[in-house]
Amino acid sequence: MSHNTPLVIGIAGGSGSGKTTVAQEILNRVGADRIAYLQHDSYYKDLSGLPPTLRADVNFDHPHSLETELLIKHVESLRELKAAEVPIYDFSTHRRTAETFSVAPRGVILVEGILIFAEPDLRKLFDIKIFVDTDSDLRFIRRLHRDITERGRTTESVIKQYQATVRPMHLEFVEPSKRYADIIIPEGGFNTAALDMVVARIESLLK
Repeated sequence: MSHNTPLVIGIAGGSGSGKTTVAQEILNRVGADRIAYLQHDSYYKDLSGLPPTLRADVNFDHPHSLETELLIKHVESLRELKAAEVPIYDFSTHRRTAETFSVAPRGVILVEGILIFAEPDLRKLFDIKIFVDTDSDLRFIRRLHRDITERGRTTESVIKQYQATVRPMHLEFVEPSKRYADIIIPEGGFNTAALDMVVARIESLLK
């Protein structure tokens, strides 16, 4: 990594593991003005071509549901100190909106998502790979709460999706990708010691 090349950090882990909490802690401690933050969730494929009744049946936990090629392109653009226009995804309708938001290049590029280490071409772009490891019962409770309060889902639909795709895809793709991690953080954002170490390492690399 040259002095002028941004540091690229990936944060992976199961749905509800606390990835976003870890990312927010890094943003708060290192400084949001020093970090370009990308979430894999922004890159879900647009399903406006499907009838609304069929959209909810799509396997959103499989790598094919995401436009990872566009995320890779954006990470590479930010590494070249060029801004990226990131899609805005509406989780209540499973469609991309007409708008995008601009992410400016920074000294750190932080990428977060459940499947980012399962994608070889994306994985090789990361200088530091962090996996947030949390017990399955806690992950399910957090997902249930998030999908009901933030994404307009019912309890029944969340449970159905968890059993049909979330758990099987976690076992097939997410859990095996843990072996690629440089750092594994148990208990996510509540692990102060691990976060102290990660932030210290980022700060030392930025210097």
